[in-house]
Amino acid sequence: MKTDRQFELECSRRHFLKGAGTAALGAAGITALATSIPGFIKDANAVGASMEKWPWPYVKLDPDKTAEIAYNEWYRVFCGAAVINAVFSQLREKVGEPYKSFPADSFVFLEGGMAGWGTVCGSNAGANIVSNLIIGPRIGGPDCEHGHTIGSDMMDWYSNTPLPTYTPKEPKQKTAIIQTKSESPLCHVSVGKWMDKSGFVLGSAERKDRCARVAASVAHKLVVDLNAWKDATFKPKSTWTPGKTFGITAQQNCAECHPAKVPAPPTARK
Repeated sequence: MKTDRQFELECSRRHFLKGAGTAALGAAGITALATSIPGFIKDANAVGASMEKWPWPYVKLDPDKTAEIAYNEWYRVFCGAAVINAVFSQLREKVGEPYKSFPADSFVFLEGGMAGWGTVCGSNAGANIVSNLIIGPRIGGPDCEHGHTIGSDMMDWYSNTPLPTYTPKEPKQKTAIIQTKSESPLCHVSVGKWMDKSGFVLGSAERKDRCARVAASVAHKLVVDLNAWKDATFKPKSTWTPGKTFGITAQQNCAECHPAKVPAPPTARK
């Protein structure tokens, strides 16, 4: 009978052989494995360097194809990750790194306005992540300004457009999905207004399909804007600059949710 120590050694041996990719590795296999490690480290360092070099390369994509990907991805990873994956999954094939190593699925937490708290719609957050990684932040100077502007434009468009605008080729839900204007970039307001008008509850198949279509609508517009930026024809449409106008960060319809308790900057206090 084998002792506990013998069992441990046997398990360690089996684990090593399995990890090496063969049941009978031998000295030659060990040498080959050791030889491959420097190459692996070199590749890993190259990937890390490509991810740190920001902004990332972009090639033009098909907005309709992107929207369809986002629609189907919603049913796997919900709104924010669906928008990110709709763009980055294509760029993984067309560009390669750093998109291949980007953990887009990790942004599943954006669902429900971030962990279900109803804050900024995950689709808006996903679009901002994509545009800033591809173009850069506004603090990067004039060349990066559009990364922020595309994200801001998206929030404005989302707030003032009857959504969803996109109809999938093969909808998972056959019931007609009505459009509603949220007048807000918030998940809480956007979904709430749609539920109120449509009569469907949060857990209904119709509400889920509505949000999948909204994510697809955002992904479609995002690629249209990124393509225009790539062609140097992108022109911002949003004029919403609350920081400059009011001296405090804000959205357009704060009063709809909390009319008596809207925070004000010190200069506005009496």
